[in-house]
Parts: sequence; C-alpha cells; structure tokens
Amino acid sequence: QVQLVESGGGLVEPGGSLRLSCTASGFTLDNWSIGWFRQAPGKEREGVSCITAYNEGYYVDSVKGRFTISRDNAKNTVYLQANSLKPEDPAVYYCGTPVGRFPYLCPHLESSEYGNWGQGTQVTVSS
Repeated sequence: QVQLVESGGGLVEPGGSLRLSCTASGFTLDNWSIGWFRQAPGKEREGVSCITAYNEGYYVDSVKGRFTISRDNAKNTVYLQANSLKPEDPAVYYCGTPVGRFPYLCPHLESSEYGNWGQGTQVTVSS
C-alpha cells in the first residue's frame, strides 16, 4: 500500500526554521517526484515545492530563497527545509505524488495533479 508520512512540523518564532520530512512506505521514491503543499484554515491547499526523480527542485515565488527541497532515496524520504519562516507560512503541510502519466516529473503545483496524501504536519509561526 502506497503511503506517505509527513513529520517535522512544530512551533517556531518568526525567522525560525523547520525541516519537514516526507517518508514513503509501500513503494520506493527513486522514480517518483514529490510535491509539498500546505493548507491554512479556511483556505485551499496550495503548492509549495516539488522535486523530480532527477533531483530538480521547483518552488512557488512566496518561498523561493527561503525553502529548500531535497531527497534521500536511501532513506526513502524527501525533505523541505523551511528557513526564515514568516507569519504567512503557518499551515498543515502535506506531501503527495503526481497522479499523471509522468510521475518522475513535477506537474504544475496544483493539488489536482497530486495524490496519495499523507496526514500532514502542522507548522505554526508565532512569537
């Protein structure tokens, strides 16, 4: 059974950092892209970043220069290093796999293009 598990969320002060993890079970991540999304209360799920099976990373403008996506295939895990966290970053962060024909590439960061969501991990930014 394909399953993704997110972890690493928590409470940080503005300007702080967190490293989020997305660990896969039931399949190996080697040939898959992984997307990170976030959803704040009352808002739609929005794309944050994606990494291809070839280790190419993509980011939305709001996190460029602050977030870094990476993967460790030996650990079957994708990471999202979130630095310089801002008050607009708090949300539940989810990871997912592409559901289209080319799972090794990153489709547009639209939630409809991804699936196999994990349960999410909460990020809170507060002083």
